[in-house]
This record gives sequence, structure tokens and C-alpha cells, in this order.
Amino acid sequence: MRLITAPLVAFAAMILLSPPTAAQSTPVVPRDGVTVDLLDPDLSRWEVWMGVPHQTIEGLPAGTYQSDNVHRGEPMGLGNDPKRVFTVIDEDGTPVLYVSGEVYGGLTTLESFGDYHLSMDFKWGDQKWEPRLDKKRDSGLLYHCYGDHGAFWRVWKSCLEYQIQEKDMGDFIGLAGPTALVRGTLDDGRVKKYDPAADTLHRTGGYTQASHEPDYPNGQWNHLELYVLGDRAVHLVNGEVVMVLIDARDGDGNPLTEGQIQLQSEAAECYYKNIRLTPITADDLPAEVAEVMLSVRTD
Repeated sequence: MRLITAPLVAFAAMILLSPPTAAQSTPVVPRDGVTVDLLDPDLSRWEVWMGVPHQTIEGLPAGTYQSDNVHRGEPMGLGNDPKRVFTVIDEDGTPVLYVSGEVYGGLTTLESFGDYHLSMDFKWGDQKWEPRLDKKRDSGLLYHCYGDHGAFWRVWKSCLEYQIQEKDMGDFIGLAGPTALVRGTLDDGRVKKYDPAADTLHRTGGYTQASHEPDYPNGQWNHLELYVLGDRAVHLVNGEVVMVLIDARDGDGNPLTEGQIQLQSEAAECYYKNIRLTPITADDLPAEVAEVMLSVRTD
């Protein structure tokens, strides 16, 4: 794992030499370092940015800007979460991130990471909010986040998105600039779906569907995984590879290999738990991930 916001040596000493704490789980790749549990009751590894609340939201402080267009206007900003959209609850001794979804927002790691395996469990709640009352439940795992808060829709940073949406888990979107090469065929000039059997890679930052949708019915926990190595990434849902990105680049065309992690509040109630990040090298990849991630040459 490459920590970007602190010197590598200092961080390595911190996670390798310090005794295990409640925020650390047993290493699953012992030779490369410690698996870090990113979720604790105090959300000590995260910061909150809240976007523009919909005009139907009640109970906000006087003077809060609200609109029927939550993509524009004055966001609530950093550390301003009076509705407690992001909270941690206890489930039989396990901290669980509860996302009410009432206001668009992002929970963002204080640190930036590269070369890792990120895993988590996720399930939907029941509540939905405007402006998505008549739409699919939606959230998202955003990674390689960089730049200012609010770059996309006044809420989220520029990033690569692992989509978490009803019947659309593991899809890819580049938010506010980033792109990647995805295997598939062109449809109306763009790749609309990842196809592992396709012969050609195409650069895209638009919405690209996963190869298939192995998510479980609403209310059940899904196991979501992300493997990142350099400028490549693989999305897995319940143990199945559904998306592979190659040669990720930022909006200026530079290789995109690290960044912060964000979890979205996007008008749907949902839950996350067991959010764990493990440093990896190419030798640590499972065979099915290594095959799709490392076999493609772009030179």
C-alpha cells in the first residue's frame, strides 16, 4: 500500500511496528503489511462533505441553501452534517456505517492510497429521498479521488467510481474528468458494457455497465471488493469479477494511480461494514484477478 499524504517510511513504521489496535484486523497478506480496518465508531479516518440539500428536506439550520436542483448552488460543505447522514451504529459488537441518504454527501478518507485490496460488506435500507424517490436506490464507492471537494455535482471529488446501485453494482463511471481503457465494443461511439470476451480496449469516462450483476436481493449483505495496482483496477461483486479498468488517467491525461476513498450518500438509505484495506503487490493478486488485470499490454 502506498500512503500519499504521509511519508512512506513513517507510515510503514506505524502499521508494521505498532501493536494491533481495535482499528486493525489480522493481516491477510502478512509479508506486505497490516490490513487496516477503516471503520471505527468515531469515523476517525474520515471527513464529511455535504452537498446541496433538496428543498423538501426539513430540520436544517436557518439560512441553509436548499433547491430542487441539488447539482447546483451552495453546498453545505466540509464537516457540516446536521442531519447526521453518516453515523456509525453497533451490530453485535461490529461497527456499521449507516448512511441515511437524506442529503447528497461524501464520506472521504483523510489519507490517500495506492496499490491495495479494498473489501467491504454492503446492503440497502428502505428509505429513499428526493430527488430520487422514483429512481433506483443509489450509492457508490469512489476511489483515486483527488482535488477539491464538490468537483462533481457540488458534492464529490474527481475520481473513478465503483457504482453501487440497485441491479447495477460494479459499474464504472469517471467523475469530473478521469478515464480508463475498458474491454468492450463501441455502441454509438462509446463503450456501454464491459465485455471480457471483446477483442478491443476503448477509452471511456462515461457510464459503463458491469459484465453481469451478481448482487443479492435488497436487505441482504453483498461483499464488494476492489483491487488497485498502479493505474489498473478490478471490481468484484460477491466474489465475481464484473469490471476491469486499464491505464486510468486523470482529467489532464496523467496516470491515475492513487487517491482518497469516498463513500456516497445519494438519496437512499444503506449500510456498510467490514471496510478493510490491505496493501498488495502483483504477487498477492488472486489468480482470476491477476489474469484480467495483468495480461493486457497497452504499449
